[in-house]
Amino acid sequence: MNSDYFVDLSEAVRLRKNWYERDMRVVFTNGCFDLLHPGHLNYLEDARKMGDVLIVGLNSDDSVRRLKGSLRPVNTLSDRAHMLTALRAVNLVVPFSEETPINLIKALLPDILVKGGDYMPDDIVGAKEVRKAGGEVIVVPFLGGYSSSTLIDRIKNL
Repeated sequence: MNSDYFVDLSEAVRLRKNWYERDMRVVFTNGCFDLLHPGHLNYLEDARKMGDVLIVGLNSDDSVRRLKGSLRPVNTLSDRAHMLTALRAVNLVVPFSEETPINLIKALLPDILVKGGDYMPDDIVGAKEVRKAGGEVIVVPFLGGYSSSTLIDRIKNL
């Protein structure tokens, strides 16, 4: 794993300040990213195109278990971070252990907050804070036919 791109919140804040001073547009998204699939890749590539830097908030293993159940995640935080940091679209991965990334969003105040799927922009965690700071909130449609849960079910049935 490229540990230069998998950092804690304090390092992410330092980097964010540097990017702000260089007038770079910072995009933020978050998720579990357990079992990467083409839908994830499409989503992350679309998010990255919206700015100069893409930061991904990555749920910790405990956070994933609380959200998805006791059998998840399939891959550990370290493995999931490793895969994300290998992607060209991703500039930085920051883990978080809470159920939502609100503390990351408040600390980083990205220029663009992105979520995928059928969210309504006003319902996205951190939308109010990002907009108040002058940023945008954008929903990227999912690439149909892909989900980690569906992939896990398909593997179980092999």
